[in-house]
Amino acid sequence: MANENEGVQETGTAPEAPQAAAPQQQLQVDDSHILASYSNFCRVTGSPEELIIDFGLNPQPVGMPTSPIKVTQRIILNFFTAKRLLAALSMSVQRHESVFGVLETDINKRLRIQQSR
Repeated sequence: MANENEGVQETGTAPEAPQAAAPQQQLQVDDSHILASYSNFCRVTGSPEELIIDFGLNPQPVGMPTSPIKVTQRIILNFFTAKRLLAALSMSVQRHESVFGVLETDINKRLRIQQSR
């Protein structure tokens, strides 16, 4: 099983340590064998110890799907890693929105905005 911190890179600066701080080491990640897939659906479930995130492709993203959504990936995280992932995703979305504008997650509102243009 992969290291619980693998794939979640924290950004920002750590609070200054008193006096002689150890030099910061660069985290190295080997992604040469990665398999990328697209997802427009996720489901989050869990237990008191772990968070389970399922990813899949919803071929009918508007309205209620008429066929089951096929889940193709499942990621299981402990809550410490999930909280670091939440912070990293939040920072990434904030940066994106500061450059490109607010992301509207309600598909019906997005459709109305596109139709009014």
